[in-house]
Amino acid sequence: MQMWLDYLQAYAGWFVIFSLLSFVIGLISTPFLVARIPVDYFSHHKRHAMADASHHVVIGWLLACLKNLFGTVLVLVGIIMLVTPGQGLLSILFGLMIMNYPGKYRLECWIIRQPVIFRTVNGLREKLDQPPLQAPPD
Repeated sequence: MQMWLDYLQAYAGWFVIFSLLSFVIGLISTPFLVARIPVDYFSHHKRHAMADASHHVVIGWLLACLKNLFGTVLVLVGIIMLVTPGQGLLSILFGLMIMNYPGKYRLECWIIRQPVIFRTVNGLREKLDQPPLQAPPD
């Protein structure tokens, strides 16, 4: 038990710094991402393609890797924010929306169907002068 307490004391400062950093990242990225969601994103199965900045394969691959890395960071930061200050569920949702993986649309629709998430996202969109999202089909 004492070893565990010593370990926690040794890394408490890093935990506080990481917690504050994840809180700031969430505060900065969440409004930007909420405003960028197309109104009909959840209302049909047609996917919105990422804008192609270049036709070169290497650049496209690099952008896809960076997009998935950023999404992974948002998911991890969101998980941390579930137990620390911040908007954990929204950060997880936006991280999942950015990444590419099988079953992505079904998972996103399940998350956004949660009444508290849907109300929060649309409330934030209203503050950003964006139209509310259309509800996903059942």
